[in-house]
Amino acid sequence: MSDTALVQILCPDRTGLIAAVAGRLHDLGVNLGDTTFAVLGAGAEFTSVCELPRGVSPQTVEEDLRGLPEVEGGKVTVTSFSLPDVHGPSAKITHRIEIAGRDMPGLVARLAEAFNEFGANIVRLNSERIPGSGGARYVTRIAAWIPENKTEACLATVANTAAQMNLTCKAVPA
Repeated sequence: MSDTALVQILCPDRTGLIAAVAGRLHDLGVNLGDTTFAVLGAGAEFTSVCELPRGVSPQTVEEDLRGLPEVEGGKVTVTSFSLPDVHGPSAKITHRIEIAGRDMPGLVARLAEAFNEFGANIVRLNSERIPGSGGARYVTRIAAWIPENKTEACLATVANTAAQMNLTCKAVPA
């Protein structure tokens, strides 16, 4: 029988980081489940729900990962994961949406409220500031599950919300 753990790493972004972390987890016999990686400014975040083999504790995994040169100066946390490690139907991506334009406070909050109004679930969200000669451009990419009977109204509301903030909005089925 195996245990499920949540592996979280926040450290400076370095070339080879994912290879080092994934390789070390493989060496320990750890099986990666749902996993995300993102560069956040000059940092990097790696998060994974993992299946640990018998005899390998979260503490052992954490200590081993902390010893990697690629995570030096960062924070490594490995804890037991008590939630189901398989997601439900509302985590299946039905649409991909990209909103772009000038950065403004409250942008993500307003967009999230629009999805919430229709019972939609944001499965993944990635936002980044892209510097340019005319100032920073902000791009938000959302992978969402939208109930089939509310898709048209939800996407129209998201597009209208973006338009009210002078942003462009593109949506495509997944």
